Amino acid sequence: MFFGEFEYRLDEKGRFPLPPRFRSLVKDGLVLTRGIENCVTAYPLAEWKKLAQEVTGGNAISRNKQRRLNRALFASAFVANLDGQGRITLPPKLKEAAGIGDEIVVAGANNYLELWKPDEWEAEKDLAQAQAWQIIESMESE
Repeated sequence: MFFGEFEYRLDEKGRFPLPPRFRSLVKDGLVLTRGIENCVTAYPLAEWKKLAQEVTGGNAISRNKQRRLNRALFASAFVANLDGQGRITLPPKLKEAAGIGDEIVVAGANNYLELWKPDEWEAEKDLAQAQAWQIIESMESE
């Protein structure tokens, strides 16, 4: 499980350290792709395979929508592996898409990670906190 938030500085090659407590969870690699919000999502390989199966396994949407969804998820995806110092490289296309500069926030999101530009993360975190209790209360059965 991924939780917490961590701030790092990217080096000249676009690398940043993964928090040490997460490294054993991604020993088989990560898949990085554009997030729905203005971030990058990082899935452990096993979670990515589950997501791919869920997305492509159902017939609930039209073929046209399925193709678009596949393009959105898979065309922008990159495999990343930890180097010997526990770092991963953020691909330039994803870095640019999320507006990430020299600093990055790694945020745990249960079964995956999100990579954010720090000021974008602060705005999203504030919005999520403001709505979290409303969402929880709407999930409770009476």
